Order: sequence, then C-alpha cells, then structure tokens
Amino acid sequence: MVGLEMNELKKIGLGLTGFGVFFLFFGVIFFFDKGLLAVGNILFVSGVMTTIGVQSSLQFFTKRGNFKGTVSFGIGFFLVIIGWPVIGMAAEAYGFIILCSGFWSTISVFMQKIPVIGWLFQRFGLNQP
Repeated sequence: MVGLEMNELKKIGLGLTGFGVFFLFFGVIFFFDKGLLAVGNILFVSGVMTTIGVQSSLQFFTKRGNFKGTVSFGIGFFLVIIGWPVIGMAAEAYGFIILCSGFWSTISVFMQKIPVIGWLFQRFGLNQP
C-alpha cells in the first residue's frame, strides 16, 4: 500500500487543499469575492496536484470520459480569475460534479458512516441508488 502512506509532500498538499476550500467557502460567504475565490481556486488545484502527484492529476483530467468536466472546470477557473466569479463558480461546480461523477457511490458510503449525516442518509432514504 505505497499509495496510502502519508509523507511530507502529501501533508503539504492536504494543507493547501484545505486552505483552498477555506478561501472558496469565505469567497462565497462574502458574496462571491473575486480575490478570495481566485486564491481559493489556485490553492485547491495546487493542493490536489501536490497530494496525488502531477502525473496522476494530468491522467485524471485528460481522461476521455472527464473531458467535458475538465473543460467546464477550466473555463470556470479562468472566469473567476478574470473577474466573473458567479458565472465562473457555476461553471466550476458543473465541472466538479461531472469530474467526480465516478466517485459518488464511494462518497455516499463514506457519508453514511459519519454519525449524524449517516442517520440523515438512512432517515430520508438518500442511500437508495
């Protein structure tokens, strides 16, 4: 299980990703602040690339099935950087959903194991395929 070991570079990548999510969250809270969203995007993407590696990231984003999500996420990233945060975040959200569509079942199983959220999944029937 070489891929699951936690070295210093992966710790830095997770920190960058966490700060990216933090800045993105506050960018949305502060009515789509351009600066916070741009910094959050840069930190998030660089953190993901640092965590899983540049080669794995390029393989993921250039995979044939992920092309539509990659283009949408890239256009949204560009729109946020140039100063159109609302349209850019909408395009990024769509791209993120398309890119992560293969992981939803795994995410669902993980969410069901979290104490309060898992109860909500069972209560409202969200665990049904």
